[in-house]
Amino acid sequence: MHISIPKHASDIIKTLSSHGYEAFVVGGCVRDSILGKEPADWDITTSALPEQVKALFPRTIDTGLKHGTVTIMMDKIGYEVTTYRIDGTYEDHRRPNDVTFTSSLREDLMRRDFTINAMAYNEEKGLVDLFGGIQDLNDRIIRCVGNPTERFDEDALRMFRAVRFAGQLNFNIEKETLAAIEAQHAFLKDVSAERIQIELLKLLISRHPEMIRAAYETGLTSVFLPEFDRMMETPQNNPHHIYSVGDHTIHAVETIAPNPILRLTMLFHDIAKPETRSTDENGIDHFYNHNEAGAVLSKTILRRLKFDNQTTQMVTTLIAHHDIRFNDALGTGRKHVRRVIHSVGENLFPYLLDVMEADISAQSDFMRLKKLTALKETRQAYHEILAANDCLTLKDLKINGNQLKALGISEGKIIGAILNALLSQVLNNPELNDYEKLKELALKIYQEVQ
Repeated sequence: MHISIPKHASDIIKTLSSHGYEAFVVGGCVRDSILGKEPADWDITTSALPEQVKALFPRTIDTGLKHGTVTIMMDKIGYEVTTYRIDGTYEDHRRPNDVTFTSSLREDLMRRDFTINAMAYNEEKGLVDLFGGIQDLNDRIIRCVGNPTERFDEDALRMFRAVRFAGQLNFNIEKETLAAIEAQHAFLKDVSAERIQIELLKLLISRHPEMIRAAYETGLTSVFLPEFDRMMETPQNNPHHIYSVGDHTIHAVETIAPNPILRLTMLFHDIAKPETRSTDENGIDHFYNHNEAGAVLSKTILRRLKFDNQTTQMVTTLIAHHDIRFNDALGTGRKHVRRVIHSVGENLFPYLLDVMEADISAQSDFMRLKKLTALKETRQAYHEILAANDCLTLKDLKINGNQLKALGISEGKIIGAILNALLSQVLNNPELNDYEKLKELALKIYQEVQ
């Protein structure tokens, strides 16, 4: 089997080899190359100690000398080179207490998580596959190297990584590996929120985000996302729905484009339905204000998982507005569309339409055609509003605070209130966005508040 290694990585391996050291590309880059995918980066493992690596290359960065890693810079590209190592004992399900460098490639590969990630390659010796990685790639299986209980005891995040790889590659998790996840899922509590967030996002934007169901079935979500478990266990006895809240959510995530903001929004869009559920005298479930409650709850969850402020703001805004109805988007209904665009933001509004469409697609057939027709008209109205250059924000108004001051309106709070009142009128009637008309309206409003 031949793997095409980038020139710089190949040169690093040849340099190490020429000085008597072993060196191979290893891990994900080998797996992806065999699968015909473009590796994101090329990691190198070697028998050379970190100081020996540093002595051979002019530009290096001490990335993690304690764990044997040196980054070699080649034409502004970094290549991580790590010494063969044996991990010491694990006490916290996160990291070894110490590492010991070794001259054995086998011992280094034995400490890795899954067979498909425990293969090495160089151009001289070819593929080194000591644990059946090729067979598992062919069989489309995620299997731990050695004893899965030991691998997960070493690093509990590996349990979620198994689910994530299954989603990315559309593989099955081998039964002993799956059983070990079920038995040890509680150890995930020892893993940092930042590391869990990375795996969650990779799973969500994968080709098979529905594998989050495996995270639920093995107990993993009960540790880091118990709100998802509540959704999975909440029915929706309502003509608009055919799935539980959780199953509806999974179908909606599958349907929408693999964009982090969109898929996070679909994951959390109904997060508050369990706590807002009520059942009327006819046995019909209702979830009043679940969108607003969901925005609040999802903000708490996103912060808990250490998502950045921008992501949190975008996702919660979409959740807060996802249940809006555009029953008449054309004609006089455009004023409603303009108001929602103003509230959500011009750049985020197309995302809202995508969210609403994915939501509808994961519901029952009841009134689906009517909902989709209204959504299609809303998209048309949105494009027509943009084409007409309608005023949607304060900065689009043909009058500003300085011009109001020039008219003799000096108090800051009153100026702000007048501008917002003008914007409200212009959102309803775009033709009012003219300086003379706005000046007349502003003076009238000012006189009324005096």
